[in-house]
Amino acid sequence: MDKKTFFVLLGTLFISMLGMNIISPFLPLYARKMGASALQLGFVQAAFSVSGTTTLLFIGRLSDDYGRKSFLAGGLALLSISSAAFMFASTPLHLIVLRFFQGLGASTFLAISQAYMGDRLQSGSEGRWMGYFNAVLFAGMGSGPLVGGAITDAYSISVAFLALAAMNALGLLAILFFVRELPRKRAVREYQSFLAPLKSRIMRGVFSYRMTVGVGTATLMAFVPLFAGLRLGLTSTMIGLMLAARIPISICQSYTGRMADRWNRRLMVIWGAAITVVAVLLIPSVAGFWGLLIAYLWVTVGQALGIPAANAYVVREGRTYGMGASVTMFMMAMYAGNSIGPVVLGGIADKLGLASAFYAASLCMAAGLVLFVFLVKSGTDCTHRPEPGSI
Repeated sequence: MDKKTFFVLLGTLFISMLGMNIISPFLPLYARKMGASALQLGFVQAAFSVSGTTTLLFIGRLSDDYGRKSFLAGGLALLSISSAAFMFASTPLHLIVLRFFQGLGASTFLAISQAYMGDRLQSGSEGRWMGYFNAVLFAGMGSGPLVGGAITDAYSISVAFLALAAMNALGLLAILFFVRELPRKRAVREYQSFLAPLKSRIMRGVFSYRMTVGVGTATLMAFVPLFAGLRLGLTSTMIGLMLAARIPISICQSYTGRMADRWNRRLMVIWGAAITVVAVLLIPSVAGFWGLLIAYLWVTVGQALGIPAANAYVVREGRTYGMGASVTMFMMAMYAGNSIGPVVLGGIADKLGLASAFYAASLCMAAGLVLFVFLVKSGTDCTHRPEPGSI
């Protein structure tokens, strides 16, 4: 891969994720002011992921056949338009519909970005470069709430919506002018169906892991701001500061990705998942800003350890089953968790209280860890050092 193009792609990813997460943590509070119940809040959060879950598999395989650039540009264009439309929303239903289209744009851009990178990576360097990708991804996600909290407190959430639209429009221009189309790489002939990646036990294992981690992530995004605002009395700026504190740990994925090329990927996923399970389980028992911050940071540590290793597995399997189809299936797993989690957990929270949502999320992630251990056996890493100078 042309390194200039690589860094343009990562720069576009950063500003897009920064923009996306300017508003995401504050939408639950915004929806609550419109009179939304906890279940409706779950639908607002889930709508973002439902669109990706229902379309990603087709988008990934189509990008294998017709190229990546048009899908990258289309995703960012849809993000820009739907984000600007938030300024005119007046009911929870409006938020649900707009989040659906916003999720379609975001899922397309994120998945095809990974497929674009995966096309050019040499065997043995998957963890390193996907680690860079995830470091930038989570740095943007972590910076967004801090910027969004400051904008919301200083001006209004409408200004935050406008900033979100502008950032994605800037990313669209960068893709159009600086990213070139790459030669297409189709799957091996016998693995060209949409569901072909599921023939791999490894793909089924990382799918289980990523889907249940998605449930945990959705729980944090949907209910941690409520817990922080309603139970602990934190301001929007303090919530944004807490969520932004994940940035230094997230950037460490550039290192944990390199670890995944040399160490045991399976153990990295197992330990990362275990840490995340325990940290989410402890959130309801914390008191004050610092307790919530520490628990939240341990969730980030678990993700930083496990996700790059899982990504490396996916890129390796994508060389056989189709890079676009494999990467988008991995993304679908995350979106499936993000779709199911907020709705189910929102219903549980309405019946049993807010703390029960965190306990249920921990149980779900523990089940995903067990499935991963069963499906991905020892000795499946096949890692080796990449050739000097390879990307």
